[in-house]
Amino acid sequence: MVRCPDDLALLMKLRVYLIDDEPLALERLARMLGASGRVDIIGMTTVPEEAVAALTSDLPDVCFLDVQMPGYNGFEVLARLPRQPIVVFTTAYDRYALEAFAVNSVDYLLKPIEAAHLDRALTKVEQMRASPPQSQQDLQALLRTLTDSVRQNHPQYPDRIASRLGDRLRFLELARVTHFYAEEKMTFAVSEGKAYGVDHTIAQLEQKLDPKAFFRIHRKMLVNVTWIKELSPLPGGGLNARLKDVQGTDLTVARDRVREFKTRLGL
Repeated sequence: MVRCPDDLALLMKLRVYLIDDEPLALERLARMLGASGRVDIIGMTTVPEEAVAALTSDLPDVCFLDVQMPGYNGFEVLARLPRQPIVVFTTAYDRYALEAFAVNSVDYLLKPIEAAHLDRALTKVEQMRASPPQSQQDLQALLRTLTDSVRQNHPQYPDRIASRLGDRLRFLELARVTHFYAEEKMTFAVSEGKAYGVDHTIAQLEQKLDPKAFFRIHRKMLVNVTWIKELSPLPGGGLNARLKDVQGTDLTVARDRVREFKTRLGL
């Protein structure tokens, strides 16, 4: 039997590139895509600027792209490309701007991504690959709409963070995280009195998280200021910050951070 070009396109593996500022989420998506047997992963990154360079030099069939990232968001990454791949957006936020996502075969996946939904997206991409490409002018207009939607309707900062539990990922609500601390080259998020390993340094978290909520009280610790119950002075000029968690945790604000910390709290 002679196959038509559209049939052959559907049989070829998709060349995919992955972008997500959460390393754990990126690794999980790569494993799921690899297990599907339907793709060849040609690259991945957690750095949006690196993605722009990679996608400019070697355009994949499809790009799995996080919406909310520090630096460039997902739509801004696409706006900087001379040519546009098919895109499957990934997001930890509830459904929004779905009318725009549906335009010109743009798909989306909500985190944590489920295998059935990933399979649906891959099938859609395979069908799209056999269709005529959209015009650059139409896509640029779409990207402007999506970028404006994110900026106007959604926070710039994440509301969850991933922690690995064996082969699983647990997503912690940042509102419930009292503080982050670094110990022996690892970083932990503390929520409801339990510590969970996260794949970010304290410096990276300081850049990633909402500065109105999280403050770096010394080089190895960030505190969620909404969890502070009381402050008291320490010998040497530092402060003790007692949290309103069940344990009544005490954290030390370094002397060189006290002035900025008080300013942040409006003291």
